Amino acid sequence: MSKNYGSDISRRDALLALGALAVSARAGMAIAEEKGESMKGIALQLYSLRKPARDDLAGTLKKVRDMGWEYVQWSGMPDLPAEEIRASLDTAGLKAIAAHCGVEGFETDFENQVKFWKTVGSMDVAPGGMMGDCRDSLEAWKRGAARLDAVGAKLREVGMRLSYHNHDSEFKTFPEDPRTKLDILYESTDPKNICAELDLAWVYVGGADPAATLLKYTNRCPVIHAKDLAKKRILRGAQFMPLGQGILNWDEIFAAGKKAGVEWWVYEQDNADRDIFECAQLSYDFLKKNLLS
Repeated sequence: MSKNYGSDISRRDALLALGALAVSARAGMAIAEEKGESMKGIALQLYSLRKPARDDLAGTLKKVRDMGWEYVQWSGMPDLPAEEIRASLDTAGLKAIAAHCGVEGFETDFENQVKFWKTVGSMDVAPGGMMGDCRDSLEAWKRGAARLDAVGAKLREVGMRLSYHNHDSEFKTFPEDPRTKLDILYESTDPKNICAELDLAWVYVGGADPAATLLKYTNRCPVIHAKDLAKKRILRGAQFMPLGQGILNWDEIFAAGKKAGVEWWVYEQDNADRDIFECAQLSYDFLKKNLLS
């Protein structure tokens, strides 16, 4: 009798415990949503350090880790086999969460391209712009959008994610369509297939508001480029700065990013008016203070 009684108590306690866990889980999800905890972390776009990496990849990666960075986006680095890239990152204590690469390789040699980037560790990939043969007309642009959508659909089937990285030119229009090129791209593609790797500085240079653009593409911009601008202009009309030292409104941007579901804030700096390692350290400290504290 006592044995049966004990079993009844165990089942009752188990049900109560499960109920408590369910309530706790719902509360945790609500808190996470309120805090914008879709965010996974901050990362450094290695393109920023392309010049020193040409001469000393291992030393450059070590400096990146010593600054505090744990995650990187692979771009602008020496052309190496996937195994060597992964070994270099592992040795430095870094993990590649994303990469910049063309989509053409996925169109012609899908399996090997997938194997390459999965070996590196980058489950998020993005071209640095529209394919060269798909830029000159509205028809060509839409053809490029369709190609990106098709590649994105295939990548989604193997657990990867395709994004598109903008510059300022995507905020221009074609004569026969009042929409910006960026709007045409995203309105012509499935959000599940093509994400928006918004480059916030180029958004600003293109004449749009970075915070508003993030909100416009809510739940479609998991990986974005955090980049700041100086008032003076040089390269393609833009001089870049360490984060927080330029003209972008980061309080508004961070708030919008949380609402938009940004997962990875990736610092990038195309050019610098001082030592680029100093810029990377200042930017790491800025992101850590504002997003990780």
